[in-house]
Amino acid sequence: MKVKPLQDRILIKRMEEETKTKGGIIIPDSAKEKPQEGLVVAVGPGKVADNGSRIPCEVKEGDRILFGKYSGTDIKVDGVEHLIMREDDILAVISK
Repeated sequence: MKVKPLQDRILIKRMEEETKTKGGIIIPDSAKEKPQEGLVVAVGPGKVADNGSRIPCEVKEGDRILFGKYSGTDIKVDGVEHLIMREDDILAVISK
């Protein structure tokens, strides 16, 4: 299935959370929180301004991003959980 976000929405795949701490302690599933870091899978064409011109999104496919804890909407694409949110909900782009 192919998903193309509309306007300034972005499709994100959450990054996997670490199962061990740096000290070697294994974290059980019940104690894990959903990660707030993700990989941009698809980007919409951008927001339409008041004058009718389109403002493109600043993020692009393949970017690693940080987002708010309760941002976006969870969806499943081909059995894999993804998150769809507006560009305004993205806090930062992570560069390595």
